[in-house]
Amino acid sequence: MMSVPTVQSLPLFQGLKQQTLDLIVPRFEYETFAEDEIVFEQDTTAKKLYVLVAGKVEIRFKPHDGEQLTVTEIEEGGVFGWSAALGRDTYTSCAVCVEGSSAFSVLGEELKQLCEQYPDTGVIILERLAEVIAQRLQKTHANVVEMLQEGVKL
Repeated sequence: MMSVPTVQSLPLFQGLKQQTLDLIVPRFEYETFAEDEIVFEQDTTAKKLYVLVAGKVEIRFKPHDGEQLTVTEIEEGGVFGWSAALGRDTYTSCAVCVEGSSAFSVLGEELKQLCEQYPDTGVIILERLAEVIAQRLQKTHANVVEMLQEGVKL
C-alpha cells in the first residue's frame, strides 16, 4: 500500500486534501519491473493505470503496416496505461521498462467505482488525467512529426 508522503510527492496527487488521499491511497498497488520488462502489450486488455515512481518506461506503438515506434518516454511522476482509465477495452500501445522501474497501479474498474461513489474526487482525478493526456499527446505529436521527417530524409 502507498504511503501518503509518497503519494503527495507525485504530480497527479500533489495538493490533494487528506480526505481525498484517504479515498485514493488504498486503491493503488506498488509494483516493480526489471529492465526490458514489458508492463503491457499493445492490443491486450487495458486493466491498469500506472503512475511511475522510479525508472523509465517507453511507450511504443506498432502500426499494422510498419515497424514499432517509440512515441514517448515516461519518467518519474508520469502516468501511463491510461486506456484503462478511459474505459477502453485494450491498450493502444505497449509499455516497456528501459531500466528497472517501480510504479503504483490502479485497476481502471477501481478508478471508475471511485469516481461513481465520490464524484467530487472523481472530477479532480479526471481533470488531472486530462492534463497529463493532453501534454502526452502534444509531445507524441511532435515525436511522430520528427520520425516522419527523418523517414523522408532517408
